[in-house]
Amino acid sequence: MEIVYTSLRRRSTADPAPPGETSEVVGILWAHARPEERLQHLTARSEADRVDLLVYLLGPRPDADTADQPPLAVAHDLLARSHRASPVLHRRYLPPTPAPGPSGC
Repeated sequence: MEIVYTSLRRRSTADPAPPGETSEVVGILWAHARPEERLQHLTARSEADRVDLLVYLLGPRPDADTADQPPLAVAHDLLARSHRASPVLHRRYLPPTPAPGPSGC
């Protein structure tokens, strides 16, 4: 299993975090997850300026013919797709930034 830490940064114009914000974010991400991403679990914690997320992904399939996408890329794709498709995420949070490459650049 792979675990990726990421965040959605709150827009400065966004209203204060509503009750149940983390459940809402997790539900939206699950609604936009794809089977090939092998999403296993999500946890979220609300902070003043962001929602922190742990994205749990199953490891590579032993029968896979090609290399799976790196976990950071999978998590970013899920957040970016969800942000584009969800009016709630789009209104409340800044677009997610791409994960840095292996060298940290």
